[in-house]
Amino acid sequence: MDGLLAFFFSAVLIFFGFLIWIIPIILIARSNRTTGKEKIAWLLVVFFISWFAWVFYMLLAPLKEKPRPANRQY
Repeated sequence: MDGLLAFFFSAVLIFFGFLIWIIPIILIARSNRTTGKEKIAWLLVVFFISWFAWVFYMLLAPLKEKPRPANRQY
């Protein structure tokens, strides 16, 4: 029974470790802060360095201005 419990505990730890590693990649991929090659570069950095790079991304990635709709007068 101890072997099964240890296996289950290990599987849960591995699963949560994988989630913690993959969440920043998903957040950056869906983000509108960067586009194109810059986004690919950030994704590669996060892929290889993980959470530290994600924190830097949140602090250093440029904030894009939201396009304003043209004011039309009728």
